[in-house]
Amino acid sequence: MLHLLKNTLDLPFMNYLSIQFGISFGISFLIMLLFGNTFINWTRKWQKRGQPIRDDGPQTHLAKAGTPTMGGILIVASILASSLIAMDYSNPFPWIALGVMTAFAMLGFADDWGKVYKQSAYKGLRARTRLIIEGFVAIGAAFAIDSFMPASIAPTSIYLPIFNDVIIPLGLFYFVFAFFVIGGTANATNITDGLDGMLSKIYLTVMFVMLVVTLSVARLDLASYMTGPYIPDATGLIPVIGATIGAVLGFLWFNSKPAQIFMGDVGSLALGGLLGTIAMITKHEIIMGIAAGMMVLILMSSFLQIYYFKFTGGKRLFKMAPLHHHFEQLGWAETKVVTRFWIISILFCCLALALLKA
Repeated sequence: MLHLLKNTLDLPFMNYLSIQFGISFGISFLIMLLFGNTFINWTRKWQKRGQPIRDDGPQTHLAKAGTPTMGGILIVASILASSLIAMDYSNPFPWIALGVMTAFAMLGFADDWGKVYKQSAYKGLRARTRLIIEGFVAIGAAFAIDSFMPASIAPTSIYLPIFNDVIIPLGLFYFVFAFFVIGGTANATNITDGLDGMLSKIYLTVMFVMLVVTLSVARLDLASYMTGPYIPDATGLIPVIGATIGAVLGFLWFNSKPAQIFMGDVGSLALGGLLGTIAMITKHEIIMGIAAGMMVLILMSSFLQIYYFKFTGGKRLFKMAPLHHHFEQLGWAETKVVTRFWIISILFCCLALALLKA
């Protein structure tokens, strides 16, 4: 069916990146809106008791108990369907990006399944198991990305575009770096998904930056003006980015407070893995890290809380981690936390865009 539709749309004007973006965005967004309510009703019947809520979390969150989760299934499905309609099948990069997204979605599904089935926020996959699987996927993705890079791109190396395109050869450490970029981004998005609509809003701003980044490395006229290498096959990511923005925007329609459905790990891990992979393909991992600064702060708050608690014999650095729960405990309304974190995220993204032409 998708192949038939692609052949129908495979007209000369489809070679324009704006058309590819618009078609994948539009189809993905419409899938979310048209099937959103049906999917929510299906998950309510299937999950029965819905998303388990942390006992030690903010008391205001207890009212969310029973809200269905795993909305990421529909997000991933709409991204896959829309991308396959608009993308160039001969280009390896969109296949790599979608492959990583699907692998992380399956990992997230296994985690969500354990939590929903056992009705405990702590009964998903073990952290060590998740990290090992994420490591294998990230290393495999890095090997594939490096294999399909143009001959002009130094292998197993990273580019520092904000420092006049300084190239640092990493050798085998390139694959360790890939784990931190792809796996770290996946876990950052996963932890950021804690308040209604927050991850969707922050993720959309970061993905817009990656759209600009992708265009800057894929088009020779822009690559000569912006910082970063020239990677013509990066154009294959444009339909994937369009589909992702459409899917997340459509999901926000149902996930804004009060959320009708949660994304779950199946969605947050998939979106994070996809974002990290796009950063690896475009050789703009640092720019992505700056744009995703709000997510990085939220992730780091959890690490700091854990290690501070251990080293001080039970004292807490924050009232509660991750960071958004700390501000809730200070008395901030959930909507205020989301809005202010989103504003900070926009500022990080503006800084990242400014550094593209340093």
